[in-house]
Amino acid sequence: MPNLLDRLARAAGYVPAAKAAPLAPPLTGPSFALYSEGRAVWTPRDGTALAREGFQRNAVVHRAVRLVAEAAAALPLILTGPGAEAARPLAALLARPNPREGGARLMEALYGHLMVSGNAYLEAVGLDGRPRALYGLRPDRMRVVAGEDGWPAAYEYGVGGRTLRYDQTREGVPPILHLSLFHPLDDHYGLSPMEAAAAALDIHNAAGAWNKALLDNAARPSGALVFAGAALSEPQFARLKGELEANYQGAGNAGRPLLLEGGLDWKPLALSPKEMDFVEARAAAAREIALAFGVPPLLLGLQGDNTHANYAEANRAFYRQTVIPLVRRTGDSIAHWLEPAFGPASLEPDLDAIEALAPERESLWRRVQGADFLSPAEKRAAVGYEP
Repeated sequence: MPNLLDRLARAAGYVPAAKAAPLAPPLTGPSFALYSEGRAVWTPRDGTALAREGFQRNAVVHRAVRLVAEAAAALPLILTGPGAEAARPLAALLARPNPREGGARLMEALYGHLMVSGNAYLEAVGLDGRPRALYGLRPDRMRVVAGEDGWPAAYEYGVGGRTLRYDQTREGVPPILHLSLFHPLDDHYGLSPMEAAAAALDIHNAAGAWNKALLDNAARPSGALVFAGAALSEPQFARLKGELEANYQGAGNAGRPLLLEGGLDWKPLALSPKEMDFVEARAAAAREIALAFGVPPLLLGLQGDNTHANYAEANRAFYRQTVIPLVRRTGDSIAHWLEPAFGPASLEPDLDAIEALAPERESLWRRVQGADFLSPAEKRAAVGYEP
């Protein structure tokens, strides 16, 4: 039975050599081509590529990451619980983690790495069994080394051709704290919001590049020059093309009148409504990126699909749904990590420091103040204060 290529060859009129006429076969004959539709090219799903294509090249991603990181870093962590008094050195360490940076800067980098790569790492540098400094490490240089039980037994940090190994099984405080966002298909590494929005990110970047190309070509596919004669010679065609590129192409030449010679006619072209859909596609991609990061589109200056009545309401939703859960989860992880050195304590976000939640806190205080059946200690507990 003939194969697919043989059947296609016969359909194209090609006769195999064994069945051809005794005359010499021609040098050329009927031909056919096999082709398939092109495939979309997506950004690789790794932290380095996402950081380059997203945070460095996309304004929506850049602003969303900075908005979350800066808001979370500006929210103080306060010590609570029975061991709060004994853990005062922990608060001092978080306020000044190392000689090079303050606590807000370190936490901003930590939250930024979480948003970009889904992972963040803190290194504890100790003396006499107690951490004296904390440093943030880049996630793209860190590798998890799993033990026999599947849990991380060590971490390897590679930089400058050298690899430094951190043993997590030693006594006391482990040298590395690994913070990660939830990933349903990975035991060790977290899932970045940027990875979930990678398709929207590629669409938004591609639409921006296409728009830039239109600006470089007079802000639209302007039209076509039609020659009424037989054909242009090669020198004539090259000269006409060079004059168009030099004198009429680009945003600086937009609106400049076109001088035509004899036989040339200008046929203007315009984008069809279907081709104009890229504008709405870019806006929808920007809103999808904001959704993945948990930032209301109104806070990013994106119009459309705003579910909040005003900026203040969107700001409250941003803190309640995105910033506070992120800071609370991070505080719990840091307190548990450093517990062998500073004792049991809890690190909770100071909600009184959030101006966006001031109306809610004021309403809560007013209701608690009017509850005559509560004692002063119970009222303090109701608003989140210790007795």
